[in-house]
Amino acid sequence: MTVTRLGLQIPNFTYEGVADADLFETVAAIATTAEDSGFDSLWVMDHFYQIAMVGPSTDPMLEAYTLLGAIAARTSAISLGTMVTGVTYRNPALLAKQVTTLDIVSAGRAILGIGAAWNDEEHNGYGFEYPPIGERMDRLEEALQICRAMFAGERPSFEGRYYRTSQALNLPGPLRTDGIPILVGGSGERRTLALVAKYADACNLFGDLPTIRHKLEVLERHCEAIGRDPATITKTRLGGLAVAETTDAAEAAGRAMAAARGMDEERYRGYMIVGDADAVAEQVAAYLEAGLDGLIFNMHDAQQLEPVALAGRTLAAAFA
Repeated sequence: MTVTRLGLQIPNFTYEGVADADLFETVAAIATTAEDSGFDSLWVMDHFYQIAMVGPSTDPMLEAYTLLGAIAARTSAISLGTMVTGVTYRNPALLAKQVTTLDIVSAGRAILGIGAAWNDEEHNGYGFEYPPIGERMDRLEEALQICRAMFAGERPSFEGRYYRTSQALNLPGPLRTDGIPILVGGSGERRTLALVAKYADACNLFGDLPTIRHKLEVLERHCEAIGRDPATITKTRLGGLAVAETTDAAEAAGRAMAAARGMDEERYRGYMIVGDADAVAEQVAAYLEAGLDGLIFNMHDAQQLEPVALAGRTLAAAFA
């Protein structure tokens, strides 16, 4: 099962000239445009403050699962998930219930994206515990076990160091017989990719081509150690995209995104795919040849809609 081939992430809700009362309609238009133009998945961040690499913390931020439920009502085919849920923000059994409810609302289109969480500022602001990374990884492993069991229709009793359930009900269950796919976000070579190999249907990575090749090799070794075929894991990369009818226009859009996010040249080149349709298709092909199954993008000018439509058409053709 391929969890996604071509995804669009919406990482911010700061749109020039858009009042708060009109914010959801803008987001919904981005989602429906993405669906209509060829994207097969849509992702939002699970944050309560805007993150520093996208904008100031005071920028608007919508709660992920409320938003995805609303988007589900406006779309009909595109898969929906978080990139990614922070394990520290929700009790895992409650999270499984929320994602299962999204699956019901969306007629079987939910994906659970989950990771170890990292933003100490919003943890402190909201009063969430922010334990050391080792504990967060341990919590992630326990959460994966609970969510997997609840998605399978069991009534799991689980007694971990951090979480517990007692014959937890999850009714109605996921609509798909194989449950809700789980994507683990992060590239940590010792723990995160080992958890991907053991529990996940998909993983999402970051980085340029050499970095992606290396991370995929590490994942293959973890799979080999437990006897799993790495081909059963959907492997994606999240990055930025600027596509336009001409190379110059695409570069201008890419530089605007870099300026808005404070990217230096190294990060810009390692994060972005930039160009006209042919150049973008060539860069996409290189990542697929490196071993990825799909790509997930965010765009600086998504609220203008036409760039999303062009991106969808361009990328769908590149994946054909």
